[in-house]
Amino acid sequence: MASAETGALVAFRSALHGTFTAWPDALFELTDAALCAAAPVSSVPSLSLEPEFTRSHGSLYKALAKGRIDEDRLRALLVANRPERWPAVFAVDASTVERCDAECSPERGFYYSASKHSAGQPIVAGWHYQWICQLSWAPDSWTAPVDVMRIAPIEDATSATVTQLRRLVGLLPEEGEVPMFVLDAGYDPIAIGHDLARERCEILCRIRDDRVFYADAPPRPNRPPESGGRPPRHGTRWRCSDPESWPTPHTHLVRDDSRYGTVTVTAWHEMHPRLSGRGHWAACDQPPIVRGSVIRVDVEHLPKPTSRSKKTLWLWWSGDGEPDLDRCVRAYLRRFDIEHTFRFAKQTLGWTTPKLATPQQADRWSWIVAAALAELRLARGLVCDLRLPWEKPLDPTKLTPARVRRGFRRLRATLGTPASPPKSTTPGPGRPKGTRKPPRTRYPAVKKAA
Repeated sequence: MASAETGALVAFRSALHGTFTAWPDALFELTDAALCAAAPVSSVPSLSLEPEFTRSHGSLYKALAKGRIDEDRLRALLVANRPERWPAVFAVDASTVERCDAECSPERGFYYSASKHSAGQPIVAGWHYQWICQLSWAPDSWTAPVDVMRIAPIEDATSATVTQLRRLVGLLPEEGEVPMFVLDAGYDPIAIGHDLARERCEILCRIRDDRVFYADAPPRPNRPPESGGRPPRHGTRWRCSDPESWPTPHTHLVRDDSRYGTVTVTAWHEMHPRLSGRGHWAACDQPPIVRGSVIRVDVEHLPKPTSRSKKTLWLWWSGDGEPDLDRCVRAYLRRFDIEHTFRFAKQTLGWTTPKLATPQQADRWSWIVAAALAELRLARGLVCDLRLPWEKPLDPTKLTPARVRRGFRRLRATLGTPASPPKSTTPGPGRPKGTRKPPRTRYPAVKKAA
């Protein structure tokens, strides 16, 4: 079993090296340096001091500035090496690489930040990246990133999300479990579900508790043509926050959970919202009727008794047929694992730490971090548990990403590297004397209209 896992990891590393089309050796050694560093990544130059990076620090900068990554091949590689035993459930979420004071960095935008403020507002300037990670049912922090995409501030976030999801569906197998994409509040599930209606996928998204939906309009009785009047498009109106307006639910499920107690799930099918001819539907003569299922999840108690969060959750589901309520609830509760992935990528692998100048450099660094996460997952059962004195021993199959990274350096010595050794260590001539560089161009952050 171990030999099969080792072979899979060696094959992945070899294929990963092939996705780097320019400066491949430096980019690959940069990935190994981020994985084998004893401490969390504090800066890009510090990675040139790691033994795994056999080149000079100048090669490190040139690899990020002039290197090239075949994103389509790397995306297909991540999908091909995703865990086969995990369910076909994928979390979709976005995070920002903060570059507030980088006036010379183009294509920056203003984005919401829960922890940092600018001019009294919870916003930061930077580059916005959307990740898609496969989830598991196990109660741990492991995920499998399969796609990373930067959304420019001039792009429509909904259209970019639809493009990213459609591209991933094309890479997934056409047989077996139907893939489900789980999104948190902030997305437009109605527009995303409508644009992906012909794709083999399901959309599950959290919605506000004051949303208003309608049932299908009742059949209009036979009336003579001269009676006039437009047939109704919407049926009975009901609001999530008004229990008296709720119709009889179509599906009901009660299940026990070790963390939430008794979980009661109620669903109404074939519901639709009233859409207006603006925003995503501005080009439509008449907004369409987008049907889906409204799911209400009520739990007995929360894991943290002092939490002020509500015990009721509202979800919107769209896809073929009717939703599997048990799968929907479990998928949304596991969606928060992507937050652990973001925290580990930022605090340990240094995803947002380097002060990169251009968004193209940030793209390459983001793909390197995603590939590093995939290597850690493939090496999960191959490393030894190098625990600290105050840490409890763990089963080898239950090691956290941080503990797997701690033992990756020893494993890397046995795996080898497909990168070629450095050629020459003679420094170059440098910049000619007496030459000066012109001032760099300033790029203001793009502020999108409301």
